[in-house]
Amino acid sequence: MSFLRRPFRYRYDNVTLFLIGINILVFLAQQVFAGRYLSDYLAMIPLAIVNGWIWQFVTYMFAHGGLTHLLFNMLALFIFGTQVERRMGSREFLLYYLLTGILAGVFSFGVYWVTGAYVVRLVGASGAIFAVQLAYAAFFPNAVIFIWGILPMRAPVMVLGFTVLELVSSFFGFRSGVAHFTHLAGFAFGWLYFLARFGINPWKALTNRE
Repeated sequence: MSFLRRPFRYRYDNVTLFLIGINILVFLAQQVFAGRYLSDYLAMIPLAIVNGWIWQFVTYMFAHGGLTHLLFNMLALFIFGTQVERRMGSREFLLYYLLTGILAGVFSFGVYWVTGAYVVRLVGASGAIFAVQLAYAAFFPNAVIFIWGILPMRAPVMVLGFTVLELVSSFFGFRSGVAHFTHLAGFAFGWLYFLARFGINPWKALTNRE
């Protein structure tokens, strides 16, 4: 067995709840202590990173632009993350979550820098959460999700549908201010993680053909 695919010893430590707690605490700190100044310190800002603020590749995932942004991300993390963590184990899940989120930030940094968006502020856990949603659909392809609590949809259809929506939105500029490329990058790096780490083709898993 190669080092890349050597599994961690399985344990379940409720890492998802700790991640949600950290996000909530950071949001409260943004509101109470320093407002915009703390947000600028934590957000991923290309010009700040080239000046040495490289921690922003990690911290941007724990800062959010508003209460609605936080609530939607944390709800998705709770719904999908708890199940994915139980399947992967806590150590694997934490590595998956942080690595896909960081790489999504790095990719976004490259896009922003090439396009001249040097002072854009990227915040939010959405890149990592898109990767978590991919993992959920790959592990539980027959699971049914109720969109808005009403519309039933199989998990793979939901994930692929969201991904197509992000692709369309990124090219046509729908929902301006939303980091579509970060979402897509999280999905893509999650896909690569499954191939490299687990030797699983996500497409076969999503179509239940493994």
